Amino acid sequence: MKIRSKLAWTYIILLIIGIITISAYSILTIRSFLLDEGVEKFERDALSLALAAGSFKDNALFDDKIQRQAQLSSYEMAVYDRSGVRFLTFPDYAFIDVEPYLSEDLIMELESEDGNPIVRTNENPEKLIAYVDLGQSDNAAQYLRISQDKSQYYAAAASIRHIIYAGMLFSIGAVIVVSILFARYMAAPIQQLNEAALDIAKGNLDRKIDLNRNDEFGTLADSLNHMAGTLRADNEKLKMLNEKQSQFFADITHEVRNPLHTISGALEMLELKNLQPEKKKQYMITAQKQIKRVARLFEDIKTLQRYDFDENFINREVFDLKKIIDEVFTVYQPIAQEKGLLLKATNLKSFKVNADPDKMEQVVDNLISNAIKYTQQGEVEVGLQQEGERVEVYIKDTGPGIGKDHLDRLFDRFYRTDKARSRDKGGTGLGLSVVKGILNAHQSDIKVESEEGVGSRFYFRIPIYENS
Repeated sequence: MKIRSKLAWTYIILLIIGIITISAYSILTIRSFLLDEGVEKFERDALSLALAAGSFKDNALFDDKIQRQAQLSSYEMAVYDRSGVRFLTFPDYAFIDVEPYLSEDLIMELESEDGNPIVRTNENPEKLIAYVDLGQSDNAAQYLRISQDKSQYYAAAASIRHIIYAGMLFSIGAVIVVSILFARYMAAPIQQLNEAALDIAKGNLDRKIDLNRNDEFGTLADSLNHMAGTLRADNEKLKMLNEKQSQFFADITHEVRNPLHTISGALEMLELKNLQPEKKKQYMITAQKQIKRVARLFEDIKTLQRYDFDENFINREVFDLKKIIDEVFTVYQPIAQEKGLLLKATNLKSFKVNADPDKMEQVVDNLISNAIKYTQQGEVEVGLQQEGERVEVYIKDTGPGIGKDHLDRLFDRFYRTDKARSRDKGGTGLGLSVVKGILNAHQSDIKVESEEGVGSRFYFRIPIYENS
């Protein structure tokens, strides 16, 4: 059974039980009220009839007066003499099963009531019966018996009962209709949420649930929409990571294959018998360079792997950042001079930092090496400058610059702005990725400002160490 049917039947049964209970209670209450009111009126009428009967003269018209009084009042009446013997009834058929005399106990009870009527409801379940002592009457009558069917008092209750039954039936019908509509209203968002959840489970992450409700269903719809959005974002990330991973392995294969082919070709040439010594030396140098290139490639991959998985990737200690830059500057100055470039240092002041000196040297080495490699003329500038509580290290060149469409992916692994020229220069394509990984491990980041035809400026900032 569907939840809509369960809800409908539940509401219908509960409300019908409530309606029947209220209706039955109302009918019983009305019957009891009418009977109580009837008993009070019956007692008053019995006293009035007794007073009238006691005032009648004892003559030939006495019987007619009693009968006429019974007719006018619509009561059944019986008259008893002082010994308790019944001598007059109206109508006769109403007293067929009634004893013709009063019991001694009833006579004693009547004499002790001082003229008040005694109403007995248990003597006959279908009738109200009252006995009245007439006291000192003007005739032979001493006791008066008055009775009436209870059905006369319930006549109004029967009409009211029919009205209540009609209202009850109408209410039950309305309950059924309202319950079905309410059950549909309550079940509709559940069905909608279920369909949306099934769509999301099937991979339709673009499914959006539009429930304009401020209740728990609306909250659940918002949660499902948020979940779908999160799954969609995670799915996009996974796709991107999968693409990057596929590209990464393809790039590794490509980067390793080229030097291996070069090494294989050089070894084949070295096997020639009549190879001149100069050529032999040249092929040996070529093979060695390609072997070093592969070694650097795997060393960079190892560094990136440690950055991804090793929490102890960096070993911090306090050192002077200027000293690291001076050492790298000394190494690359003759290389820049040989290429006809000016390698200059600006504002190289001492700044104490708490970082890994070897990794920071690798960062500066990669950035200066790249700047010299890609700058054909002009200069390369290395400098330090304080920015608040941090020191900024920058490397600026007058190279060809980098296009804006390359800046977002510049630090991706194996990404090259000019792949053919980069391979000719012997790079692994991982230098800037290694720089980014090292700086990220130091809670910093590498930034770049570049303009094509003007040059590039790479910089990063790390906190200055203050000895407390």
